[in-house]
Parts: sequence; structure tokens; C-alpha cells
Amino acid sequence: MESYALLLASTLNAGTVLAIASLGLLINEKVGVVNLGAEGMMLCAAIAGYATVVLTGSDALGFVAGMAAGAVLSAIFAYLVIWLNTNQYATGLALTLFGTGFSAFVGTGYVQARIPERVAYAVPLLGDLPWVGPALFRHHPLVYLTVVLAAALIWFLYRTRAGLVLRCVGESPQSAHALGYPVRRIRLLAVVAGGALCGLAGAYLSLVYTPLWVEGMVAGKGWIALALTTFATWRPARVLLGAYLFGGVTMLQFHLQGLGVDVPSQLLSSLPYLATIVVLALISRNPQWIRINMPASLGKPFYPEG
Repeated sequence: MESYALLLASTLNAGTVLAIASLGLLINEKVGVVNLGAEGMMLCAAIAGYATVVLTGSDALGFVAGMAAGAVLSAIFAYLVIWLNTNQYATGLALTLFGTGFSAFVGTGYVQARIPERVAYAVPLLGDLPWVGPALFRHHPLVYLTVVLAAALIWFLYRTRAGLVLRCVGESPQSAHALGYPVRRIRLLAVVAGGALCGLAGAYLSLVYTPLWVEGMVAGKGWIALALTTFATWRPARVLLGAYLFGGVTMLQFHLQGLGVDVPSQLLSSLPYLATIVVLALISRNPQWIRINMPASLGKPFYPEG
């Protein structure tokens, strides 16, 4: 039972990284912008957060630095694709390549660096319960805040006027522009907010999930988060569930290895990516279902008239 509690706990921990990044990318795509630069942003945020904690000893400043790194990179991306009308896919790939190289260069001096000892978190009373306590109530506060974030995003998108305007921009930017809404500025704010969440996910990866800095440590999680938004058909609640599903698949490889299952380690390591391919293949069997849920202007540039 203890091993299963550990598996569930590690699933929530791994899923949190994917959930935060996926929610950020969902905000981007709700306004019609595809950002393939999540991997690069998360890497830059991971080293920014880690370096900040090494220098200051403050986790709070580390998370702020990670979010700032993600926001700055996404702002540059937004300027290029929204105002200069560069290709969103090519610009996102360039951002990933830049972030991968830049984080490796900046992080050279921090590979051997150590951050302060991690604090052991636990919900009072609930954390002491047998099995349930270690599985659900001994996590970093950000694990629980991610659930709150998903709920808040649902409320914002479907219960507020600002959320309605944001979705309108993603569905028909021409109509939103005709009604007098500043489409470019709304897209900019959404892309920056999404980038900040990707940065938060990167900082969580290097400060809580690992915690250390290694070149390329995001290891494809940015791409999985990108696929997860499609898998969840652009719904925050489904994003959250999907993130924990993929987190569970990721941690299952270590659980199976711990149980002594005689399976090649290379196959176990490929499980999250195989799961991504399988899920995308399954949902692609019904393209109409995807078209109904996908923002109509996704990936399309907007040229305001007048």
C-alpha cells in the first residue's frame, strides 16, 4: 500500500508541471495564438528560478524569476507574431531552439550548485492520516494552487465578460475588432499570461520536482503540455485530468522498475511519449469533434483594418 501511495503522490507532483504549462498554453490558444516555444520558455524559467534561489535562498523570488523569464520570452514572441505577423509555428520553434541553447549556456555554472534544503510540507492533521496523508496531503502548496488555478480559469472563461471577450477574439478577431475591442492588445496580454504560467511550471520543475539544474531537464514536457491542450479539447478541467494522467504514466516507469518488472528501461522511458501519440491518434479519428471545440482563428494571423 505504501508503494501505491508513493506512486499517487509522485503522479500529482509530475502532473502539476504539465498542468501549469498546459493551462498557460490553453490561454494562448483561446485567443488564437499557437506557441510552440513552451519547451524553451520552461528551460529558461527553470534556470532563472534555480539561479535566483542559489543566489538569494528565497523560493518565492525563484518562482517570480521563473514567471518573469517566461513572460519576457512570450512578450517577445507575441510582438513578433502579433505586430510583425511572423509565422506562429516557425517563431515558436525558434523560441524553443533559443531557449534550449540559452539555458544551457547560462546554466553551465549552476550544474554543481546547490539550493537550500527543501521544506517538508504537510496539511495539518490530514497529512498524518495513514496512506491518504502521504498520497494527497504532503505536497508543495503549488500542487493545490494548480487545482484552484484551473477552477479560476473555468470561472474566468465562462462566467465573466472579460473571458467572453477573450474567447470572442479566439473565435472571430474580425468581429471583436469591429465591436471596438483591441484585439492585438488582448492577444498580447493572453500570450504573456500564458508564458508566465509556462515559466512557473519551469521554475517548479527545477525547485520542487527535481530539485536541481541539468541541461535539457524539461525533457519534452513542453511538447507534452502542448499536445495536452488538444487532447483536452481546450477545456481547463480536462487539461487538469489529462495532466495527472500523463503524470501517472511518467511515474509508472519508475514504479515498475522498483517492483522489478523485467521490461527494458528504454521502453519504460518512452511511455509518456507513446501515450501522447496514442491519445492524439485516437482523438484525430473524429476531426469534426476537434473542429467544434478548437478556437476558429487558432494559428491564423490578424490584420486589423483601419
